[in-house]
Amino acid sequence: MTSICQPSVQSLLIELAFGGQPLATGTGFVCETSKGPVLVTNWHNVTGRNPVTQKPISPSGAVPDSVRIVHNRANKLGEWLMKSEPLLSSKGKARWVEHPSLGEKADIVALPLKDLEDVQLYPYDPSGGPALALNPAEPVSVVGFPFGLQAGGSLAVWATGFVASEPAIDFNGLPLFLVDCRTRPGQSGSAVIAHRNGGAVAMQDGSTAIFAGPITKFLGVYSGRINDQSDLGVVWKSGAVSDLLTAV
Repeated sequence: MTSICQPSVQSLLIELAFGGQPLATGTGFVCETSKGPVLVTNWHNVTGRNPVTQKPISPSGAVPDSVRIVHNRANKLGEWLMKSEPLLSSKGKARWVEHPSLGEKADIVALPLKDLEDVQLYPYDPSGGPALALNPAEPVSVVGFPFGLQAGGSLAVWATGFVASEPAIDFNGLPLFLVDCRTRPGQSGSAVIAHRNGGAVAMQDGSTAIFAGPITKFLGVYSGRINDQSDLGVVWKSGAVSDLLTAV
């Protein structure tokens, strides 16, 4: 029997488009809110703009008006289907929700999902999961789609690196921590997780717990490297994602 790790299907390939023409690929994942499921991804993915300069990322100068999402097909694990969601309302207003206090300063958004016919959702719970130890040098994985690459069907690619800053301390005064991981374009919006395959696992309280099978802790949303010459990348913390979901 083939075994597939759930995070491989929780990350979803997304394609940003303008007027039906593709502009870029990225990654997102689903979370549940009191008003229904949302796609969580980066602000720069849905706006098509550099979050620092506000300039369009695409060489054409175009910014996306829709996002195509490669969803899992309902009751048929290993099959996928593409759905398209508009990024703008009929009045031209953004459909996505930004962080309630940081707004555009937080490179994360939640887009309400409307077209879910025949779709199976595998949402993340930002506030849940086992209390795994998370310290500098602990291994973490960025689960997404570098260069739009899919690892069989539309299974995600796992890029694994290490925590590179104190997770309890905000980087640059924002709810961020650093990871040292060889990531590339297309992984923006990826879920960042601590995944352990069972056995003896170090816990946050200093104890060691024994797990019979794999366990996963959601840590945040990958947002890109600090610059093109570095493998250091920034992650918006799970707490920031929880705050975002309350604003939906």
